[in-house]
Amino acid sequence: MFTGIIEGVGKIAGKRITGGGIVLDLEAGFSLIEPKEGESIAASGVCLTAYAIHDNRFSADVSPETLSRTKLGVLGPGDYVNLERALRLSDRLGGHLVSGHVDCLATVVSRKELGNFTLFSFSLPRVQDRYIIEKGSISIDGVSLTVNSCSSGLFSVSIIPLTLKETTLGALKVGNKVNIEVDVIGKYVAKLLSPGVQAAEAAAGQGINPGFLAKHGFL
Repeated sequence: MFTGIIEGVGKIAGKRITGGGIVLDLEAGFSLIEPKEGESIAASGVCLTAYAIHDNRFSADVSPETLSRTKLGVLGPGDYVNLERALRLSDRLGGHLVSGHVDCLATVVSRKELGNFTLFSFSLPRVQDRYIIEKGSISIDGVSLTVNSCSSGLFSVSIIPLTLKETTLGALKVGNKVNIEVDVIGKYVAKLLSPGVQAAEAAAGQGINPGFLAKHGFL
């Protein structure tokens, strides 16, 4: 698990095709203190398993499934990614719970400067917008952000200067693609409240439904 609080930007130093996927060689812009072979490191929101770790460099395999869901496949040597090492139980949860499992790609629709802040609007597949709520959490290229507004197939976020400076989001332009992970809690709630699950649990005399949530103050 991750928090969406980026530790630093990394550069892709190499890219190789292998077994239907690719291998990325990455160079972190910060020191990998006490590195462990096989640890999880998120690259622009994608959970990867790091190996061949040396100083601030490491390699990671990217599977065909990951390539189909994320933008890592179109990146190459010289491109930059946001990096975050996995959350430790003793760490502060500064952002929100991020699994590193990207749901879809979104496209930058607009970028507007509003004083010291930058307002981005994104479009994304309609099947994913049900999990996005106003003032809810969302991960964009691994960065934990708060949703300003949302509508059918669209949402916007307001980004502070520090985030633009310290992550790859500052370089985003209209038409660029970003990795999106919606709030994992929203996905679980949506599944629990789906008609099929409710019917099965009702038949078994158990489960969570709108009545249960309302009774206990969640609705």
